Amino acid sequence: MTRPSTRKAPSVTSREGHLVELVDDAGQAHGETTVSAAHQPPGQLHRAFSVLLVDPAGRVLLQRRAAVKTRFPMRWANSCCGHPTPGESLVEAANRRLREELGADPVELTEVGVYVYYAEDPATGRVEFEYDHVLRGRVRPDTPLRPDPDEVAELRWVDPVELEADLDVDPRAYAPWLGGVVNRLLRPSAPR
Repeated sequence: MTRPSTRKAPSVTSREGHLVELVDDAGQAHGETTVSAAHQPPGQLHRAFSVLLVDPAGRVLLQRRAAVKTRFPMRWANSCCGHPTPGESLVEAANRRLREELGADPVELTEVGVYVYYAEDPATGRVEFEYDHVLRGRVRPDTPLRPDPDEVAELRWVDPVELEADLDVDPRAYAPWLGGVVNRLLRPSAPR
């Protein structure tokens, strides 16, 4: 299913200088800052997205974040995540990151909810404070993927209901936002 990638995404370090959109509690934009500044304590609420790729059997693709990630490295997370630049559509940004992280071709994406969360990474000192749009994309399990090793350490397909149970048993193995993201997938009308 996976082959090493031959293309290079922008480095983690260079992406820290990209701009993100600052938002209020209702998701209304009110400014911009760099990725790095948004994730410094105490954090600034900004727009993000989390993609869950789902196969015909209902399984979701998880990625184990690469060791060089500046926030929650080596933890299991959703298929892909990132930040749209100011003025960039969520679908365009998500497909850009799917290409950069997984080497995936564009996917039709549907927003299934929003998850607002705050999490501090004790290992790196960085903060996640995100207005996170949860996007679902349907793919076949044999869809060719070429994960970038600077982004992704490992991939696996999981049943989302079993994943919810495992998140309760071993939460430190997972990125702190994953529970809320999976909740939006399984219960699209769930509150933020």
